[in-house]
Amino acid sequence: MQLWRLTATDLAALIRTGQVSAREVAQAALDRLDTVNGRINAVVEHRPEDVLTQADAVDAARGRGETLGPLAGVPVTVKVNADQRGFATTNGLLLQRDLVARDDNPVVANLRRAGAVLLGRTNTPAFSLRWFTTNQIHGDTKNPRDPALTPGGSSGGAGAAVAAGIGAIAHGTDIAGSVRYPAYACGVHGLRPSLGRIPAWNASSPERGIGPQLMAVSGPLARSIADLRLGLEAMAAPDPRDPWWVPAPLVGPEVPRRVALCVRPGGLAVVPEVEAALRDAARRLSEAGWTVTEIADTPPIREASELQLQLWLGDGYAAVREAAEREGDPAAIGLLESFRGRAEAMAPDAIARALTRRLTLAREWSLFLAENPVLLVPVSAELPFPDGLDRTEAGVARAFEANLLQVGLAPLGIPGLTVTTGLVGRTPVGVQLVAARYREDLCLAAGAAIEAAGVPEMPVDPA
Repeated sequence: MQLWRLTATDLAALIRTGQVSAREVAQAALDRLDTVNGRINAVVEHRPEDVLTQADAVDAARGRGETLGPLAGVPVTVKVNADQRGFATTNGLLLQRDLVARDDNPVVANLRRAGAVLLGRTNTPAFSLRWFTTNQIHGDTKNPRDPALTPGGSSGGAGAAVAAGIGAIAHGTDIAGSVRYPAYACGVHGLRPSLGRIPAWNASSPERGIGPQLMAVSGPLARSIADLRLGLEAMAAPDPRDPWWVPAPLVGPEVPRRVALCVRPGGLAVVPEVEAALRDAARRLSEAGWTVTEIADTPPIREASELQLQLWLGDGYAAVREAAEREGDPAAIGLLESFRGRAEAMAPDAIARALTRRLTLAREWSLFLAENPVLLVPVSAELPFPDGLDRTEAGVARAFEANLLQVGLAPLGIPGLTVTTGLVGRTPVGVQLVAARYREDLCLAAGAAIEAAGVPEMPVDPA
């Protein structure tokens, strides 16, 4: 039995029943990491002895007859922009190589309490800014399915790791697609939860501005929908350090199994392969008993995307730009430079007006999702980008246009789920499911119906 191939759900059951030990699972995960990570650079720091010590603690707890957590013994990776006790929260920056966390971020603490074995730290672009994963401290992460493609970003290391079998679940963060896009690019699943669902906070760093507070969330990436559900359950436990956390139930009331399909939200020019994936997913849902209705458009998504940019650019842009100059990361500087004109032209009251308008758009989307419990839309208008596409201003513009849905959904506070559905040659393709606030269960239920009709092979050996 190749333990590293198994899902988190299966591993947790085997460990709980004593059919395998947590140490055996941890050693298999470490061996897999040693075998493939050198080709993809997904995990940028790990400590094997600590990993085995964590696993031994799980085995000891089981030996004492203690109740094990839902992720007991399951290898999980953590993104380098989240505090993990004793590790540097680099966020892909040379500037932060000595920023060693004294305590765990709440999401990391929740993973520990659930019994997860923290396997290693995954790569991110500098400042976690891009849909591509390169930086000057940890280097480039490669897509295990095709090194010519981006692994996505900013949770590119997380997506690449879980796709290659390095850990069963990966922690990621998402402010403009940073969970959903790496899942799409690497051919796995990824969940952006509702604002307030999963507690998070880095004690090592200053408080974030109001824009990131309202848009940035942590979420799981995995090779099965069941594992996303398990990861969400573990990550969403309460923690008083995050005042945004909401004690919403993980399963909401029954609603009609209705899906609204929108192929071109906001007039998005999707490529034929993406449209085919959407229509195939709609067919799968229909055959599974869901009522699917195609609609011409959604509530405003281009305006929501514009609000996301205003909240990002108008709330700390100058400080990030100055830090990028000190870091000297050319890709981060180039991305920020492409938005300099817009940032400098923003009116003094732009943030206040964006926050006010955000509520109106959130209300419109809330009313829409009350009538249409699940929305089926593209993750991106294009197949995963060639790696390094955003090295030019034209490439940045192309990426932001293609990923309109990832950017625009973030300020609305609602969940979005990437479901991988197939391959175009070696290139992954998938779809995005959206539901009302705190109805991740609806996204996961629809996602499971799509998944049941077939997904790309995973995990994969790096190409």
